Amino acid sequence: MTKQTAGIHHITAIVGHPQENVDFYAEVLGLRLVKKTVNFDDPGTYHLYFGDDGGKPGTIITFFPWANARQGKIGDGQVGVTSYVIPEGAMAFWEERLDQMDIPYTKMKRFNEDILALRDPHGLHIELVARAEGDPNNWTFEDITPEVAIKGFGGATLYSSQPEKTAALLENVLGLELVGTEGDFQRFRAPAAIGNIIDLKTVATGRGDMGVGTVHHIAWRAEDDEDQLDWQQYVADNGYRVTPVQDRNYFNAIYFREHGEILFEIATDPPGFAYDESYETMGEKLMLPEQYEGLRSKLNEHLIPITIQQDR
Repeated sequence: MTKQTAGIHHITAIVGHPQENVDFYAEVLGLRLVKKTVNFDDPGTYHLYFGDDGGKPGTIITFFPWANARQGKIGDGQVGVTSYVIPEGAMAFWEERLDQMDIPYTKMKRFNEDILALRDPHGLHIELVARAEGDPNNWTFEDITPEVAIKGFGGATLYSSQPEKTAALLENVLGLELVGTEGDFQRFRAPAAIGNIIDLKTVATGRGDMGVGTVHHIAWRAEDDEDQLDWQQYVADNGYRVTPVQDRNYFNAIYFREHGEILFEIATDPPGFAYDESYETMGEKLMLPEQYEGLRSKLNEHLIPITIQQDR
C-alpha cells in the first residue's frame, strides 16, 4: 500500500497573551477567527483557530495562548517557518500595510520566489509568498479584500535533527514529491493547491525548546475517518509509534513524532468548523466540547476576554 497526503491540514503554535495573538492574526493579517474554544487537554487555556472565510483545511493556524509563559526557542524538531500564500500581484499591498503598521520585514528570495519574512508579536517566523494556486479568501477585513487576502498556507519550513530521515518520511511515507534543492533547503510538493510546499532545512540549526513563539505540531490531511485509519496503520507499519484516534470535534486526529523529532499529526478534513455553529457565526462565541459544557461559567470567568476590532 502506498499513500499520499493532500498537504497541510493545520499548524498549531504556542503564543503569549491571547489579545496580542488576535490583534496580529485577525487585524494585521486579516484572517478570520473561525473558532474560539479551549485546549481539550487543558480547558483553562484557549484554543484559537484562524483561517480563510470557511476555515478550510490548508488555511488553519491554531494557537494555545499562555499570557506570561516562558519564551521558547525555534530550532531542530520544530516547524521553523510558517508560510502564507497571497494572490499574485498582492505583494506591494502587503509591503505597504506592514510599513503603515510599523511591522519590520525582510525581502528575500528562495526557489525563485519573492518572499516577505517577518515575525509575529511572540516570535513566530512567518513568510508571505505570492502564487497563482489556491482559491481566493472571501473574508474581508478593512482594506484586505479577496484580491489581496491571504489564501491559506503556502507551506512550512521544517527544522529537523535528522534531515535525511525526515526527507525519507516526507517522500516515502507521506507521499510528497521532491521538486528541488537550493542551498541548505530541499523542497517537497503535495498535490493540494494550498498548504502544499514543504521546505526542509538540510543542516542542523540547534535543538529547539518548546515555549512561546514556537510551533507545537504540524497536521497533515486525511480525507475522512476511513482514510485516517489507513494512515494510522500505514504509519505504524513504517516503524512509527502512532497514537489512538483523538476526537477534536472539528476533526479527528492521530499523532506521531518523526525521527527528526518534529511532532506530526494526521487530521481528517471533515466535519469542519461549522460543526457546532453556522458559517455566518463561526468564531463569535466560546464553543466547548460536551465534556466541558458544565464548566462554561467557570471558564468564562477564568479566560482572558478577547475582542476583534470590528466587534469593539
